[in-house]
Amino acid sequence: MHTFAGIYTPLATPFAADGSLDQRALARNVEKYLQSPLTGLVVLGSNGEAPQLDEDEADLAIKTVRDAMPKHRPLLAGTGRESTAATIAATKRAADLGVDAVLVRTPSFYKGQMTTDAFVRHYTAVADRSPVPVLLYNVTMYTGVNLLPDAIGVLSRHPNIVGVKETNSDMVQFGEYLAKAEEGFTVLAGSGATYYSALALGAHGAILAVGGVAPKLCTDIFNAVRDGRFDDAKAMHRRLAPLSKLVGAQYGVPGLKAAITLCGFEGGHLRPPLQPVPPAAIDTIRAALTELNLTETSDVAR
Repeated sequence: MHTFAGIYTPLATPFAADGSLDQRALARNVEKYLQSPLTGLVVLGSNGEAPQLDEDEADLAIKTVRDAMPKHRPLLAGTGRESTAATIAATKRAADLGVDAVLVRTPSFYKGQMTTDAFVRHYTAVADRSPVPVLLYNVTMYTGVNLLPDAIGVLSRHPNIVGVKETNSDMVQFGEYLAKAEEGFTVLAGSGATYYSALALGAHGAILAVGGVAPKLCTDIFNAVRDGRFDDAKAMHRRLAPLSKLVGAQYGVPGLKAAITLCGFEGGHLRPPLQPVPPAAIDTIRAALTELNLTETSDVAR
């Protein structure tokens, strides 16, 4: 049994025109996602502009999402901070607010000192003190550091570290994660570009930004691989790939917010220094959504 296996999406964090967290919009988005086949949701992920929220806002976002979700739908919260102590504090607060597990990114400011030994010590200390299960989060595209497979081999033996989200597109490393992890350790894909490849290797699910605009298609791909229908899964992934690139590597959070707004969610405003995508990009995103029959409205929050 792989705990927290399945398909999740990281929630975008809508901000009001005055820059404050728009709780009503966030809650409405959650209610809409609950009608989808997604396994659960992630609040305060990279695509939730988590690094740009202060601690009070982060806690408020968690509370808003948890209050809008039934207990049987799992909620993961990003609680990674640069120091071990701050990560533990954020993790405890998230647990008190009712999350089912925490997703903890690698600290990265002191890159030269972020060795496998440093990561093992950091995550062990966090997991020892966390009231809820811990999932590791490797996202080199943002952090510039890499959680190596040897660290997974050690950390997967900790009873309170239950899985990892691997966002890198290195399928050799992904396979080594699966090979070195203890039995029952959940390995989740985090890259839409290599989603099918990760599932074919044996991933137990995924946390995907594109899942926020195409939750059924992402879930259908997962189910097809699970059922051994690899050709079907591959064909669906090819359809998903252009949209996944637009809301991921190409336009990032601004692209995701534009896309979810076009799908009938409330993207809200961005928090500077992030800026909205240009009109031409919106047209491109709209076309990709239309190709998948996902567009519900043409009004994109600026």
